Amino acid sequence: MKRKIALIGAGGHAKVIIEIIEEMGEDIEMINDNNPVLSTLHGYSVTTDMPAQNIPVIISVGSNKIRKRIATELTNTFATAIHPKTHLSKRCNIGEGTVVMAGVTINSNAVIGKHCIINTNASVDHDCVIGDFVHIAPGSSIAGTVSIGEGTQVGVGSSIIPNITIGKWATIGAGTVVLEDIPDYAVVVGVPGNIIKFNHE
Repeated sequence: MKRKIALIGAGGHAKVIIEIIEEMGEDIEMINDNNPVLSTLHGYSVTTDMPAQNIPVIISVGSNKIRKRIATELTNTFATAIHPKTHLSKRCNIGEGTVVMAGVTINSNAVIGKHCIINTNASVDHDCVIGDFVHIAPGSSIAGTVSIGEGTQVGVGSSIIPNITIGKWATIGAGTVVLEDIPDYAVVVGVPGNIIKFNHE
């Protein structure tokens, strides 16, 4: 029997998740969005109504902060969405609410937190620990034994060498090469990466 999944959010990120769920052979029960102008997305109904308590949810919003806020407000259970065309070690662990997109590789003993986005063609190597609400953007390469704190954004095409610790709610700019540990809330850009400022807590 097919599982029914509800989505919270009807933007561009939701379009990709819809197709992942379709590829998984699952059904979309409904899509919630607070924009009353939206009525359909990819042929599915969009409503301002919240899903029933017995329907598992994926928060289909790209913003890490908004995903965290919604996750703390909902009492539904959370589903995961994993594209069939990924390579996931049988020894990795994927948290609830997380979305893993096409072409991703997650290797042995990697731990991915709750409500993360592991985006198209990203690579997370062995023994990494990725905190809740992290977004690993398309084409990023995370080497072995890297720790990334809650809510951090790793930009498109970034590279992080082994044994690095990145704090919570940091921002790693597109194409950045991270060669040393990064503190909480830091904004890092360049090759090699340099801290240019700090996000507000």
